[in-house]
Amino acid sequence: MTNVVYEVNLDVDAAIADAYLAWLRDHVAEILGLPGFLDARIFAVEDPPPGRILWCVHYRVRSRAALQDYFDHHAAAMRGDGILRFGDRFSASRRILEPLAG
Repeated sequence: MTNVVYEVNLDVDAAIADAYLAWLRDHVAEILGLPGFLDARIFAVEDPPPGRILWCVHYRVRSRAALQDYFDHHAAAMRGDGILRFGDRFSASRRILEPLAG
């Protein structure tokens, strides 16, 4: 079993950045309480467009199966919470990074 990185890239309206970041920190802590999530780091992305803030979150997950369990049982509700709170004032894109063998 190999750890994977679940990456979430966020593009946030600068006017809500403080409130969004406070929510994001709680959101990350909640995800880290789920089985298989090992740790997470939030990164600021340099040179955002005017009026925007960019963050990138890397979650280290024990296995692809643990990540799939998150997608199957938790992701929709957790993503919905952000949309309910902040509407269309942010966007998120996601990808899965797997280490190369050797």
